[in-house]
Amino acid sequence: MNKPFVFAALLSVSAAMAAPGALAAGDASAGKEKSSTCVACHGADGNSANPEWPKLAGQHPDYLVKQLKEFKAGERENQTMAPMAAPLSEQDMQDLAAYYAAQQIQYGEADPDLVELGEQIYRGGNKASGVSACMACHGPAGKGNPAANFPALAGQHATYTGIQLKAFRSSARANDYGSMMRNVAARMTDAEIKAVASYIQGLR
Repeated sequence: MNKPFVFAALLSVSAAMAAPGALAAGDASAGKEKSSTCVACHGADGNSANPEWPKLAGQHPDYLVKQLKEFKAGERENQTMAPMAAPLSEQDMQDLAAYYAAQQIQYGEADPDLVELGEQIYRGGNKASGVSACMACHGPAGKGNPAANFPALAGQHATYTGIQLKAFRSSARANDYGSMMRNVAARMTDAEIKAVASYIQGLR
């Protein structure tokens, strides 16, 4: 493991923890009632069938609220999600987040041919290129860090994760705290992105 790069990533956690975030206090039952328009893409239980659309099940509620707020404000650009988030109130967002956070994610499987590189990047980063270890912020089991509002990753579709990493790399997605994800992804190759996304899909 590239310990210096794990440590370097850990140093950035304190800054992110100081950043303001939503304190989700939603009603999961109300969220279920409000989720009818979400179901078509994200599934009734938050496990989307299309690998290009994220699984929401088991995600930290504050992270979900943050994303919905930023879709609504245009701080995270997405032509599908912007109109979906536009009519949502703060309470709607909190209720939806509480509902999806309470669901159980359905884990996937990693491509055996990509596990070695994926695990290397996730757990140790790449010392030569300056890629920090993913687990420094997202945890060894991919459960994230709710105190710092770092999302859970374990079981997420590899396709979706790959799309997001490339969006961070190009700065098409720029709603990360202190450019943390953009700085990491900018140093990643396509092969590293594909491998770590696959590894995350099978992580549990």
